[in-house]
Amino acid sequence: MAGLRVLIMLFAVWFVGPTHASQQFERNGLAIEGYDPVAYFTERKPVKGAPEFRTEFQGATFQFASADHRDRFAADPEQFAPQYGGYCAYGTAKGYKAKIDPEAFTVVQGKLYLNYSDAVQTRWLSDIPGYIQQADANWPEVQKQSRVRE
Repeated sequence: MAGLRVLIMLFAVWFVGPTHASQQFERNGLAIEGYDPVAYFTERKPVKGAPEFRTEFQGATFQFASADHRDRFAADPEQFAPQYGGYCAYGTAKGYKAKIDPEAFTVVQGKLYLNYSDAVQTRWLSDIPGYIQQADANWPEVQKQSRVRE
């Protein structure tokens, strides 16, 4: 079944063509600054990915610590990709795009949320359910913004 999903995804990319712009926050050409999104779930901590283990998702390049992590992500990227395009979840809740610190993260109900900094993460932790509700409501408009707060 997972193999069939990968084939369908590959066919969709071939048939529709590549996206023109990334839908994920990237710095230096890498989503999550090159950290392995699968490791947040398996290791429960940020782990730097390696250039030899890469894949594309939503126009962005993701790196992984191993081929196994890369393959798991490719089979079901929605399970592992950060929420809100990898932008700061707190910023999204407040109505704007903001860069992230890969070390400031939480995994909540099987989803990865990234934050701008440790200080912002402290605010995020004070009301995660409320901020997720706000961010979910704001994301359709926030994702259209071209400016990213530094």
